[in-house]
Amino acid sequence: MKLLHKDFTLNRPGTVKIIPQEPDDLWVVFNLIAKGDIVTADTTRKVRLDLNMTTASRVKVAVTVKVTCRDFQKDSSTVCVHGRNIEASKYVPCGSFHTLTLEMNKCFELSKKIWDSTAVAVLYETSKKSPGADLAVFLIQEAQAEVYLVGNGLTTLCSKIEDSQTGVKSASNMFFRDIFNVFVKHVNFRTIRTVLIAGAGPTKDEFRRFLLSEAKRLKMKAIENNKPRIVVAECKGDLKKVLNEKRVMNMIKDSNVVLEIRAFRELCELLDNKSGRACYGTKHVEAAQAMMAIDTLLITDDLYRSSDVKTRHKYAKLAKSVGKGGGKVLVYTSMHVSAEQLAQLTGVAAILRFPLPDLDGDDVDV
Repeated sequence: MKLLHKDFTLNRPGTVKIIPQEPDDLWVVFNLIAKGDIVTADTTRKVRLDLNMTTASRVKVAVTVKVTCRDFQKDSSTVCVHGRNIEASKYVPCGSFHTLTLEMNKCFELSKKIWDSTAVAVLYETSKKSPGADLAVFLIQEAQAEVYLVGNGLTTLCSKIEDSQTGVKSASNMFFRDIFNVFVKHVNFRTIRTVLIAGAGPTKDEFRRFLLSEAKRLKMKAIENNKPRIVVAECKGDLKKVLNEKRVMNMIKDSNVVLEIRAFRELCELLDNKSGRACYGTKHVEAAQAMMAIDTLLITDDLYRSSDVKTRHKYAKLAKSVGKGGGKVLVYTSMHVSAEQLAQLTGVAAILRFPLPDLDGDDVDV
């Protein structure tokens, strides 16, 4: 998250201008914005520029709303802010209700009556941390492409692209160009370690050739210089199936998602061996953390980012405690290959630094 401007002091009113840069930043924004806050962002509205016009045109306009509620969209990593407009403009009357969509790389302003210590700490901690997504996945079939950013406990579907005229060469070039534009927008090699282009058939290979050809023509050194990091895999299925392929895992072995898969497999092996160095269920995990025994905490996105405030705070507090104790925290999104199996283990589990066999006698609960 990038702070472009700040004008506030602790426990006083003030304003910040923010650009979310990673999917996880939007989750922070969702928790940072509260009812009664003021949010200003650019949006588009359909208006009639001329009274004689029969059709409306879309115009860009800045809208300032007093927040009544907000929603976090996990699949797209966006925040929808609902509220009443408090600043009249040429196109938006004062007092009307509007919804603003906050997304990656889109600037907005947030004003609060009181910037308390929690809000200030979250803001500064997030603005200083390193970005999370380190893997970009392009799933390409003959007439459709899906683009994902994966890492730091979030899996974001950035774009879906369809080829409306399959079999026509000029249409295929347009299809590839649309994917290329998404690549340029979302792939930053300062944070992305590997770009995986996967699919069944020749289309994926044809796109990689198109990508490198366009990069050379446009003299885009960031792409040309990172050619070895753009890999192709022949495989079928959705994102879960693709990332679970052994040969794919070997290609992306340094990415966070592979580390998460390996951690879950280690957890399962420790549980099967009854070594006492693994546990699951809230009661067991909290007991292990009370003894500072957790080396790695594994938790599902449904718990860590629960829509229930009490549940969300409970697991956020647990994760923070593990992190402060020097442990690792791995968040598994619903699209993660291991998420369903982790959910079957109550959604929260831990790999321990030392055996705690006495935990085995306790009842497992969520």
